[in-house]
Formats: sequence, C-alpha cells, structure tokens
Amino acid sequence: MLIRLIKSACFIIGILLFFAIPFSSFAQEDIITEPNITESSNTTSEDLSSPEALSYNQPDSFYRAEVQGVDSKETEILGRKVISQNLTMKILDKDKKGEIVVVDNGGGADLQESQIYKKGDILIIVKTKVADKDQYYVQDRYRLPGLFGMIGVFLILTIIFARRQGIGSIIGLTASIGILVGYLVPALLGGQNPVLVTFIASTAIITLTLFISHGFRMRTFISFVAMNITLGLAYGISVIFVYMAHMFGVGSEDTFYLASISNVNLDLRGILLAGVIIGMLGVLDDVTVAQAATIDEIKRANPKTRFKQLYKAGMSVGRDHIASLVNTLALAYVGSSLPLFLLLYINSSNIPIWVTLNSEFIAQELVRTMAGSIAIVLAVPITSLIAAKVFDTYIHKPRDKNDIAHHHGHGH
Repeated sequence: MLIRLIKSACFIIGILLFFAIPFSSFAQEDIITEPNITESSNTTSEDLSSPEALSYNQPDSFYRAEVQGVDSKETEILGRKVISQNLTMKILDKDKKGEIVVVDNGGGADLQESQIYKKGDILIIVKTKVADKDQYYVQDRYRLPGLFGMIGVFLILTIIFARRQGIGSIIGLTASIGILVGYLVPALLGGQNPVLVTFIASTAIITLTLFISHGFRMRTFISFVAMNITLGLAYGISVIFVYMAHMFGVGSEDTFYLASISNVNLDLRGILLAGVIIGMLGVLDDVTVAQAATIDEIKRANPKTRFKQLYKAGMSVGRDHIASLVNTLALAYVGSSLPLFLLLYINSSNIPIWVTLNSEFIAQELVRTMAGSIAIVLAVPITSLIAAKVFDTYIHKPRDKNDIAHHHGHGH
C-alpha cells in the first residue's frame, strides 16, 4: 500500500508540474517582450522617426510559392562558371494567392546545387521593403509536407508494433516537448537559473514519460528513482568537467548569436550544463527501464532467485548495454557535428592538432559525450542494485495478457 501511494504521489507531482510550469513562464513576459533593437549603424532618434527608417523596420512577410518558369543565365567570372536564375513564381497563400512575382535567385552569386530550382518546385519566398518598394527573394525550399509525412510513418509504425505502450510513448513524447517549449525555453530566456529550471523540467519529463509510457508498475518506479539519482550524480560530474576544461558555453556560433540578440544576460555556462542534462534523459530512460525490466523478468522466471543472483544477472546484461550505448552516444554526437569536424580536418595543415583539440567546440562535445557515457555507466549498477533489492523479497501477481503486452526489454 505504501509503495502504491508513493508511485501515485510521484505521478501526481509530475502532472502538477506539467500544468503549473507553463504558467510560470508567463511571468517572464515583462522581461522578454520589450522590443530588441539591434544597432547596425549610428542611428539617431531623428533617423528612426523618418519615413525611410520606418519603412526599413517593417517586418518581412513569408509566402509559399510555386515556380512557374525558370530563366537561367550562365556567366564566367575569373574562369569560373556562375549560374543565376530569374524565377517566375505564383504565390500560394490566401492573402496573395495567385499573384505572380519574378524573383532574382542568386543575384550574380555562385549558386549551390541545392539553390538551383526548376519548374514545379515549391519554395518559401520573403517580401521585404526596400526604398518603399516590395522586393522578393527566395529563403528556402518548402519541406513541411515531407517532414510531416516522416512523422506520420513513425507514429503509425510505433502504434502498430508497440500498441498501447506505443501510444503511451507518443503521449509522453508530446508532454516532453510541451515542457521544453512551454517552460524550459521561456524560463531560460527570462534569465532564470538554468540549473534550477532544468531540474524542474527534467523531473516533470521523467515522471510523465516513464509512467505514461511504461505504466504504474514496480519496475517503472525503480527506473524513476534510479534516473533521478543518476541525473544528480551526472550533473555534479558535468559541473566538474566544465570547470576543469575552462568552458564558458561559447563553443559554437549559435551561442555567440544567442548572446548578441538577447536583451537579457544569459548564463551560457549554465545553458551548456542544461543541454547536457536534457541530452541524458532519453538514454537514461532506455537504460534504467531495461535494467529494471530484466531483473523483474528474472525474478518472475524463478521466484527463488535472491538479491545476489539478481544483481549479478542484471549486471551481466547491463555490461552489454553499456558497451553498445556508449558507442552509440559518441557516434551520435560526432554525427551531429560532422561538417565542422571535416572543416577542422581541412584546416589541420595550418593549425596543429593539439590546438584543434584544445578548442572549446571540441571540449564541449567531449564533455557532452563523457558526461552522457558516465551517466550510462552509473545508471546500470544503480538501477540493478535498487531493482535487485526490491525484487529480492517481492511477490509477483500472476501475469495477465495485458501485462505481457507491456513487457519492455532489450536483446544484445
């Protein structure tokens, strides 16, 4: 009865956090709603009050448009062929639907293959004011239908093969995205403590996703406890690593850009740590649930198995889990930054390798990889120890057909 009450209380806390934290982000509106004026030149108040200045400050408008015709031109500049295009386009959006515009694509610059368009392509074009005249330019290809199609295939396959548990995982994923977008991002931009808001968001995500995806069972509760313990330890290790590597959260151009356009003082080092913690959640979910489920199933198969045997069996499976997931995590981080790694390799002829390795970008990726890997290594014995202790004297109820469908495990 006590354990059931504790599990229910944990889920209720997660639900309350999910519904309460978006409201706390509203308190930040007075901080972040002031217009952000970026000075690109020496502009006076008289300049801002002039009609010309106001025309340049008007917001751009974005439209979907279909290419109706293409007039390509090929010129040679310094022995290099340069392609430019004049695109005749029909706007597809309601307020300007059917309007035909001509867009200069390239303007004499060398176009990449991805920037060369053909008839029938649907693009995103931008209307802007230049000297009181409307001008259009191509921003990008229109990709949303393809992206939504991929998401649809993923959702259908998840529901077909995971069934009710798959639906729960989709709901949990939706809740996680809601917490990140509705609470974490506004709180960070509002200048709140990155560590505090990240732990609040992480607790809500862990509670909701675990219990919604995997149900109200003992193995889920064990996973919940193990994840929180591991996250606390991993955060402490991450802090030590960040200070050891003399990192300040400026290891990429994105962070420089974020700091320059924001009208609040952001704690970039704290945001770096927050990103490390959020990046661990998915992997820890996988490891802790699998370990708890493994020991649970061993106990079900042989109710006479005791603590020592349960722990050894769990660690036997866990070692394979560590070996596969550490490699997966490292490759995922490298893969996400592969273009920059290629650029660094190209520049290695001019820059010594030790200088490249010393850069904050490399240090940042190394900290992410090491912190995530350490979290995996710690999660296995922690979860195995808790699960073995709980299931040592635990008496399972007879399994029904619905419970079989909820089984979660990994084969290696």
